[in-house]
Amino acid sequence: MTDVSPTSPTEAPNPLRDLPAEGLRSRAAEALERARARSTVLTGVVDDDDLVRQHSKLMSPLVWDLAHIGSQEELWLVRDVGGREPLRPDIDDLYDAFQHPRASRPSLPLLGPAEARAYVAEVRAKAFDVLERAPMTGRPLTEAGFAFGMITQHEQQHDETMLATHQLRQGDPVLHAPEPPPARSGELPGEVFIPAGSFVMGTSLEPWALDNERPAHEVEVDAFVLDTVPVTNGAYLEFLESGGYDRREWWSAAGWEYRSAHDITAPRFWRRERDGWWRVRFGVHEPVPVDQPVVHVSFYEAEAYAAWAGKRLPTEAEWEKAARFDPATGESRRYPWGNDDPTPEHANLGQRHLSPAPAGAYPKGASAFGVHQLIGDVWEWTSTDFAGYPGFRAFPYREYSEVFFGPEYKVLRGGSFGTDAAAIRGTFRNWDYPIRRQIFSGFRCARDAAPGERA
Repeated sequence: MTDVSPTSPTEAPNPLRDLPAEGLRSRAAEALERARARSTVLTGVVDDDDLVRQHSKLMSPLVWDLAHIGSQEELWLVRDVGGREPLRPDIDDLYDAFQHPRASRPSLPLLGPAEARAYVAEVRAKAFDVLERAPMTGRPLTEAGFAFGMITQHEQQHDETMLATHQLRQGDPVLHAPEPPPARSGELPGEVFIPAGSFVMGTSLEPWALDNERPAHEVEVDAFVLDTVPVTNGAYLEFLESGGYDRREWWSAAGWEYRSAHDITAPRFWRRERDGWWRVRFGVHEPVPVDQPVVHVSFYEAEAYAAWAGKRLPTEAEWEKAARFDPATGESRRYPWGNDDPTPEHANLGQRHLSPAPAGAYPKGASAFGVHQLIGDVWEWTSTDFAGYPGFRAFPYREYSEVFFGPEYKVLRGGSFGTDAAAIRGTFRNWDYPIRRQIFSGFRCARDAAPGERA
């Protein structure tokens, strides 16, 4: 790892670090309450039969996610931080995600809907009691309220997982939200040039950052060119209609094997009808909107499109440099637009809308280089295998990220319309198998800068 000296690129500080204890408690309480309100919506809009049903073997029953949220909150906030007696030690194993794969969870003696709701409510009451008394310093787990931020992010991550389960369920729509804003940026350039040079990747200053985002380290990136916006449905349709799914030359060996074995012919939830391509979105059957970023595509599909377009997927370092680095100051920002927390003007987050927004809908969220919609809308596949940064240390448990390190998983960046602001930032790293399509995944393309483009 390269030392970040005073003359080197720097990382923007987070004002959360300077809040007094009461300010941290208030911030944590608000974040926990927002997460619980969302969990309540996602589990309250369906009946008990829907809650206990497994809508796909890729996903847990919604009632498992709900009780698992409570179990993790009990383990870390009530028992560890609070030092309180266990509420339900008898269910610890039931809600250990590493003991039971998703496909087998419906066969477990799970808490029923009423019992699960009562359990998470009891845990939350005790967690708030702990929050009123917990020190905000002294231990890595409590420093700047980290444990409360970790549990907030855990619940929001499961909320996004539950939202993906809603997308997979059959039946009439039960979730409703206003349409996203229209494009407001006018005509945008197709690509943005990012000059060669170093920047600070990752973070050592974000108090609620998770272990795989740490530590900050200086990375050298060669000059490259990045798409200004994520690849849209309209652009992806050109690939599809040109026979992209039938032409072996665009696909990697693993990608072609996957496509062929599963007869993949279009993004998930798309269907060709007599008058064009349609999709199912949370129970709504609608024409595919050509101006929105494509969603529900695997890494292999993104990789094939990029090859067809004469480009490639960006590396994780390229993505983060385009998102965070400000060449005017040499600072790596917390977010593309700066260091302020996201607002509805910056990004499509938090299930505020139930689809990606059209390309160009968030001009105030553009990065210093002029790259748009790097946060929100769709998770973006990168070409990078998931691994720890130089100096990585697992905290507070190896199973959060370290056990997933390796070439089996690809890194995704930026969050989606289903990601809450508490669970995303310029350094946040997601990962999944390259075959995954039920997640809210899209992509943008990159290419090496030509000699004449280099600064």
